[in-house]
Amino acid sequence: MIDPVLTLVARAGLALLFASAAAHKLRDRAEFTGVLAAYRVVPASLVAAGAMAVAAAELLVAAALATGSALGPAGAVGMLALYSFAIAVNLARGRRTIDCGCGALGARQPISEWLLVRNALLAAAAFALVPAAVATRPLSWVDLVSVAGGVGVAALLWTAAHGLAAASARVRAASTGGAPS
Repeated sequence: MIDPVLTLVARAGLALLFASAAAHKLRDRAEFTGVLAAYRVVPASLVAAGAMAVAAAELLVAAALATGSALGPAGAVGMLALYSFAIAVNLARGRRTIDCGCGALGARQPISEWLLVRNALLAAAAFALVPAAVATRPLSWVDLVSVAGGVGVAALLWTAAHGLAAASARVRAASTGGAPS
């Protein structure tokens, strides 16, 4: 049996991740439309609509995770698989300098194998929520503080990992004479 605090941290953390990703895309729709176009996995005539569809899907996944719907984990796994497919296609094409569109706090980050690993870990966390046999017990104020603290620590680790990955990509690009675009 899994303690409900652990599932709440995972659900809340993933919900925050998808909600913030959608907010980033909606805040600067033109930038994200350009990022999606750069991936070259959507026909040019559908890029603008595709960009809005991705943001809308992220909002729906965030809401489903936040409300405890069984569709939340499945939607998260599906979205992460979609992102991984687009990244893998472009890595196979040798297109490593395009922006992933997922940088923390608007930071640009070129695509890399790290993003595939990250998406696999996030998908595993979401997938683990699907069949989880969660212990039923009343939640106390300590549990709620634990959930908030767990999500806060996860958000800080997430931001730090993305900052390090983006800085590493910039150093690699500078050492090879290229610049991430």
